[in-house]
Amino acid sequence: MNNRTPGDSGVATLIEYVMVTGVVMGLFVVMLLLVNANFMEGPVNTITYYAFTDIGNGVSTRIVDTYSIAPEEGNITSTFDLPDDIGGKTYTVEIVGDTSGQRVAISRDYIYSHTALAGVGASRHGQAGGNTTGAGINRISYDSSGF
Repeated sequence: MNNRTPGDSGVATLIEYVMVTGVVMGLFVVMLLLVNANFMEGPVNTITYYAFTDIGNGVSTRIVDTYSIAPEEGNITSTFDLPDDIGGKTYTVEIVGDTSGQRVAISRDYIYSHTALAGVGASRHGQAGGNTTGAGINRISYDSSGF
């Protein structure tokens, strides 16, 4: 017979179970953190960037269309709707730059998309400007007397 007391094997089994469970839970937590960062956030950010690019192209087209039919005297207004959110989060749309080159800049957190605003800054209508978000109905206005 061994020199063990009768409860030693039960305690050894319990300690083994607790140690193995602790190591497995530690590895599980590390894997959860890595899976979220690499397999979920990366693709969402990529899709968000491409959605921002599509929205920038749409806004640029609408602005160019509005300015191309703008009257010599008077005003014109066009309304359009953008997606309220992309990937469950809001974003901002802004016209940036000067008359040498303007862009539609769409951003959220650290994701940015810049789309060229073709020809409006160099046209007879002057410089475009403004900002909006995806919420609600958005408006593009032109007034020959200026704003």
